[in-house]
Amino acid sequence: MKILVPNTISLDLSNSGEDVFVYKVDEPVPDEHVDAEVLVVWQNTGANLADAAKRMTALKLVQTLAAGPDSVLAAGFGTNVSIASGRSLHDGPVAEHALALILAAVRRLDVLHDAQRTATWDRAYNVAQSAAATEQQYTLDGANVTIWGFGSIAGRLAPLLAALGAKVTGIANSAGERYGFPVVATENLPEILHTTDVLVSILPAVPETENALNAEILEALPDTAVFINVGRGATVDEDALVAALHEGRLRAAALDVTKEEPLPADSKLWSSPNLIITPHVAGNRPKGSAQLVLANISALREGSDLTNLVDR
Repeated sequence: MKILVPNTISLDLSNSGEDVFVYKVDEPVPDEHVDAEVLVVWQNTGANLADAAKRMTALKLVQTLAAGPDSVLAAGFGTNVSIASGRSLHDGPVAEHALALILAAVRRLDVLHDAQRTATWDRAYNVAQSAAATEQQYTLDGANVTIWGFGSIAGRLAPLLAALGAKVTGIANSAGERYGFPVVATENLPEILHTTDVLVSILPAVPETENALNAEILEALPDTAVFINVGRGATVDEDALVAALHEGRLRAAALDVTKEEPLPADSKLWSSPNLIITPHVAGNRPKGSAQLVLANISALREGSDLTNLVDR
C-alpha cells in the first residue's frame, strides 16, 4: 500500500510496513504518486486537493488531520473514497485557545492592552469592573456559558470553565447529558440565549450551520453577552456580527476563524469595536496524528471500521 503524507507535518509511520512518501501540499501530486491508496492531508491548498480528487483514481482513504473535513469534502473526492477526520487531535489546544479568548473577552484584556500602548493607567476600567451593576460581566464565576457544538473539544473545555465557577450548558442536535454537562437540543437554543453571558461556537462547517450565528441569534443575546468562535468562519453572518458590535448590542467578541482566510485588509471585522481576532491558531498542532493514521491504515488493510469516518 502506498501512502502519501504532507510536507507540513512530521509523521512517523515507520511501523506501518507500507511505502510512505512525502508530497507538497501546495503543488499538484507528482505523476509517480497518483497511484497512492492513502492520502494524508494537513494544511493543503484547495487546488492541491482538487487535483488529487481528479487524478488519484486508486485512492481508498483520505485522512485529514483537521478536526473539520470541510475542505476535503469540497474537493470532490468520489464516494468510493473513504474520508476520515482528525476529530480529537485538536481537543486540548483548541480548548486552551478558547479559554484564553473567553477570558480575554470577559476581562476585556483588549481594552487594557490599548491602555498599555498609550501608557494609560485605565481608571475608567477599574471603576467599571468594580461597579456592582457590572460585577458579573468581568468574571466567569457564576457566568452562564453556552457551548454551541458540544463535541470532544467542548468535552475538554467545559470542565475548565466549570473549575472557574461557570455554569456550562451545551447545544447539540439532541438533548441529554455529555461529559457530565446538560445539553439542550439545537431547536431550543433561543430559549436559553437570553440568560447566556458567554456564547462559544465550536460548530463545524456544514450546510446546516452556514450563518448559524445570524441577526436573530444576536438579537436574542443580552447586550452584555460575549461571543467566541473557535469553530468555522462559515458559521457566522459577519455582517450581522459587525452591526451588533457597532450598535452596542454585544459587549465583545473574539474570533479565531473567519469566512475568508487570511482575513482581507479591507474586512469590516478589523475595525469593529470590542473585537479580538486571532489568525486561526486555536488548533494548528494536531496531537496523536501518527497513531490515528496508523490505526486507520490497519483498519483499511483488515477491512475493519475506520476511526472518525465521515458520513456523506
